[in-house]
Amino acid sequence: MAEGNEARRSRRRGQGELEAQVLTALGTAGGPATAAWVQERLGGDLAYTTVVTILTRLHAKQAVTRTRQGRSYVWSPVADEAGLAALRMRRVLDNEANRDAVLASFVSSLSADDERLMRELLREASGDAERGEDGRGRGL
Repeated sequence: MAEGNEARRSRRRGQGELEAQVLTALGTAGGPATAAWVQERLGGDLAYTTVVTILTRLHAKQAVTRTRQGRSYVWSPVADEAGLAALRMRRVLDNEANRDAVLASFVSSLSADDERLMRELLREASGDAERGEDGRGRGL
């Protein structure tokens, strides 16, 4: 085996790194893709069963959808990397008994720039809710 292959195989990927790579590959597909297609786009150094396992985990996290095609599935992304991170954050929050304390702790640990961004995003979300989905005011 070549040294480059050994180094690549021996390097452990970080938590969620494979999921992010799979989502990125699916995002470039231009439509539903097979696990074999994803495996090929990832360079082929992952076993097919590993790719299917990652896709199945992403499906359980509601980050991808799957549709039966013949004897297998084709997969489509629902969320990008940011969406997957948001899903993880939401799952953590949903599993906590004291949501107020978790959110308060999270917000108090934000940097000044992140806090400013959070306030801006909340303001925008509030404005969207006031206007309604069609962009018009309520009751119009």
